[in-house]
Amino acid sequence: MSQIKKLAGQTAVYGISSIVGRIINFLLVPLYTYVLDPENYGLLIFMYSFVAVINVFMIYGMETAYFRYATLTDKSKVFNTSFLSIFSTSILFLGVGFYFSSDIASFLLSSNSSNYVQWFVLIMAFDALAAIPFAKLRADNKAFRFALIKFINIGINLGFNLFFVLLCPYVVNNYSDGFLYTLVDTVFNQELNLVSYVFISNLIASTITLVLLFPEIFQIKLKFDCLLWKQMIKYAYPILLIGFAFAMNEMFGRILMKYLLPEQIALHEIGIYSASYKLAILLSLFVQAFRYAAEPFFFAQHKLSASREIYAQVMKFFVVVVTLASLVILLYVDVIKLILGSEFRGAINLLPILLLAYIFIGIFYNLSVWYKLTNKTLYGAIIALTGTVITVSMNYILIPLYGYWGSAWATLSCFFVMMTISFLWGQKHFNVNYDVKRIVSYILLAAFLFFISTKLNIGNFVLKMLVHTVLIGVFLLAFYFIDKKEIKQAFRK
Repeated sequence: MSQIKKLAGQTAVYGISSIVGRIINFLLVPLYTYVLDPENYGLLIFMYSFVAVINVFMIYGMETAYFRYATLTDKSKVFNTSFLSIFSTSILFLGVGFYFSSDIASFLLSSNSSNYVQWFVLIMAFDALAAIPFAKLRADNKAFRFALIKFINIGINLGFNLFFVLLCPYVVNNYSDGFLYTLVDTVFNQELNLVSYVFISNLIASTITLVLLFPEIFQIKLKFDCLLWKQMIKYAYPILLIGFAFAMNEMFGRILMKYLLPEQIALHEIGIYSASYKLAILLSLFVQAFRYAAEPFFFAQHKLSASREIYAQVMKFFVVVVTLASLVILLYVDVIKLILGSEFRGAINLLPILLLAYIFIGIFYNLSVWYKLTNKTLYGAIIALTGTVITVSMNYILIPLYGYWGSAWATLSCFFVMMTISFLWGQKHFNVNYDVKRIVSYILLAAFLFFISTKLNIGNFVLKMLVHTVLIGVFLLAFYFIDKKEIKQAFRK
């Protein structure tokens, strides 16, 4: 339990940047959905969906390989080799991206949107260069510096979004002279649409983040170990395939909508679907914070005799937390949905599907310990690519028939299959005695409580929220009485 408490503490620290930062970033959702129309918001999401997929290739599994080999050999040698590798490929990517920016723009949107491509090429290159320095901070247990820089990144992005998307248009429309007007007129080009300034804000934030990491980057020595690099690449390329598969599984539906739905509604539907997806991100905040802390934690615990018992306990408590968080989102959705502009609430009924998908993928992250610790990352790649086949085929079949509903079901099916295969294979290669009965029971209990809430026809809003709060209390009481012993151990000094 002391090790689990340590993980919880690290998760909380990383959560400062991941959760608090993303909550601040989440404030951009009402900004976008109240200022932009669904089509322009769909354009925004469409571009970022491509970025999510390409970012995986920019890092190509080196981050996870760094964690693995930093525990096996000289840390500085691993740091030098991994960073120089990514530095070389990022420079190559910058050159190719800028040279072919017009061609890429024509394929994605139109030939006159090459500036979008150039901005994103810079963003992705800077983010890739920051990956290994951030990994070093995590491996060195410098969680507070990691969190601070991440938080600054989000704050800068938010600040410039507010400046360009809200303040500048307001000043241009309401002032004709004065210092503020002069300032805005100097930096704000009215010929650019607001979506352009969202991208520019991201570029500014990524640039400043890379500058803040200079103390770590300047520790680099120009010593590249070819033998170590080959070992790291051998370990990393299945991680690349896994990352690519995950990005495709989460983003491909939105990309495919652009080409499978009628042109006049495609970006509009992407915008509607993505807005509801953003509500599910409230759950992914914890999942992301957990991932940041869990990866180095799992490697560190591997040498302990009780490591597998620790992994089992972590899994159970993780499921309780994400299931409870999902239940809270669903039962308070009448309040949470106000975050979205009225035009963007059409897909709100997708939330149960999307949240369950996030629970499944969170369980998969826990299960992935078996192939990472046994160096069987190729198995992880096979699982993830299996999920990609499901994602691509189901999206291709269902989107023309059911629109974004088809994409949501494809996502859920993909993550469920990946979770199931990983569990079955993991028990053969690295058996962990997970408490499957209790884990399934907690998920079913939350589903049952949500089902009850949908059958209660309560007209009074305040009374409805009180009843839903009671239902959440029922879940917490059930958890307390079922796992009373473990809970008491967790709070012991």
